[in-house]
Amino acid sequence: MKTFSKKSILFPLLLACLIFSCKDLSELNENPNGVAPETVNPNLILPTILTEAARAYVNLGYQDIAGVVQHTQKDAWASGHNDYDWGGNQNWNPYYDILRNNDLLYKRSVELNLEFQQGVSLVMKSFVFGLITDLWGDAPYTDALKGEVGGTENILPAFDGQDKIYAGIIADLEKANTLLSKSKADYPGIVDNVDVYYGGNPEKWRKMANSLLLRYYMRLSEKQPDIAKAGIEKIVANAVQYPIITSESDDAAMSFPGNSDGDSWPANAVYDASGSNYRRIKMCATFVEKLQALKDPRLGIWANKVEVPLVVDATLPPKTDKIVDGKRYLSPDKVGTEQIDTDPEYVGLPPSFSALPSAYNLNPTPGQTSYNPHVSFLNDIYKAAKGPLLKARLISAAEVHFILAEAGLKGWAAGVAKDHYEAGIKASLNTWTVGSTYSAYIAQPAVAFNQTIKQVIEQKWIAGWTAATEAWFDYRRTGIPELHAGPAAKRDVLPVRFYYMQDELQINKANAESAVSKLEITVYSQADKGNSAWSKPWVVQGTKKPW
Repeated sequence: MKTFSKKSILFPLLLACLIFSCKDLSELNENPNGVAPETVNPNLILPTILTEAARAYVNLGYQDIAGVVQHTQKDAWASGHNDYDWGGNQNWNPYYDILRNNDLLYKRSVELNLEFQQGVSLVMKSFVFGLITDLWGDAPYTDALKGEVGGTENILPAFDGQDKIYAGIIADLEKANTLLSKSKADYPGIVDNVDVYYGGNPEKWRKMANSLLLRYYMRLSEKQPDIAKAGIEKIVANAVQYPIITSESDDAAMSFPGNSDGDSWPANAVYDASGSNYRRIKMCATFVEKLQALKDPRLGIWANKVEVPLVVDATLPPKTDKIVDGKRYLSPDKVGTEQIDTDPEYVGLPPSFSALPSAYNLNPTPGQTSYNPHVSFLNDIYKAAKGPLLKARLISAAEVHFILAEAGLKGWAAGVAKDHYEAGIKASLNTWTVGSTYSAYIAQPAVAFNQTIKQVIEQKWIAGWTAATEAWFDYRRTGIPELHAGPAAKRDVLPVRFYYMQDELQINKANAESAVSKLEITVYSQADKGNSAWSKPWVVQGTKKPW
């Protein structure tokens, strides 16, 4: 910030007083092109909250968390994605920025008696706070958005325990369900096009609120099973009072306009002229092999076939390495002890394969700018800035059905588990344009319902493509799928949380250290001690999950 001497401002100030008859200086300081917080229309704030929350969510689920749950791996700039080398500086400030805007939205909506906007604000507050506590553990909640306290800016908020945060989220979603229970005609002030999720539809927002209730009740199922059971059973038993998302047409999703890098699908090859961000994301071998084993029709929607398959032929002369008819033929001596995959259609990158993952499968151009023709690239749709399948998906019908299938298998009154399992698969296939394959897919012995939670969570993991955060939280809660860290990973097991950032530990030292002290140190915490991605937050403490 620049500093100025008193003389430099005195004469202009006197001149201003002469010209404007010394009007109240607050009037002179008003920005004619700005909007004051105390007078802003809630509909001006809403689009920023919705778009920023959706972008934050898809950036997690398509980037590093997709690496954690082994949907994808990267073959360059890969250590954070593949190996969980997160460096202890994961920043929650962007999430709290969203919450501050959302708090203003709520306050202005209350002042103007706009119940639709209040309900939407409570849903988004719950979604973002849920994300924060799911990612980090204990976090500022009660005091986080209080601004000034006693005339002093509240820059050192206390951390609330996860149990308190989840309870607050559930209470806010209950309130949102009530606020959003009227027909659209009964709400003043709705502007359809500022609502980039649902176009101003209160009924769909209400379904989102109640579907998030199911998510967070299930999140508590290991720690507070009685609360989780009662909450889910209450929702299922009162369909009129608690409508939920049961059709993919009601999914909470946001498309991308694609007009600039900031409003486009992440890692696209339109605004990234080199295409490097798209190029270095590959399907993970764990995911590819599961999809192949199930003959899953979504694989071809999500990935391209290998450009140049490898063929190892023992009848070839020694030192043979040649391309014939689009295939690379190798004699066994050229392969040696290298780990390779000769699948002629889809090849994934093994998890945490090595410090140089770009070298996998005998890539002729390893390195940061590699182009590996022997590993499957993502489908070309992911090069685009926008498209009908390129959406940030915050919660879906598939997820809701899988939650209810799991609840049913736990013996809770949540409907028929088999019906929900099959509906979850069908919703996901429909979402990815392969709904016509449902009958053949579900008829396979490996897909047909076998009455196990393992099968439900694995299908939920598959359906979570590009929304991998929920798959991570499910894995942490259940240990399913049975994912294993690779040889180059920072630890021998998958992480269970984000690190508290160093700024928080230094500036808000006492409160942050108190939160760290409540984390359960494990054998994998190692030198990071309490503030480790392998120290367990409350939600998994005492559960013996996921490891």
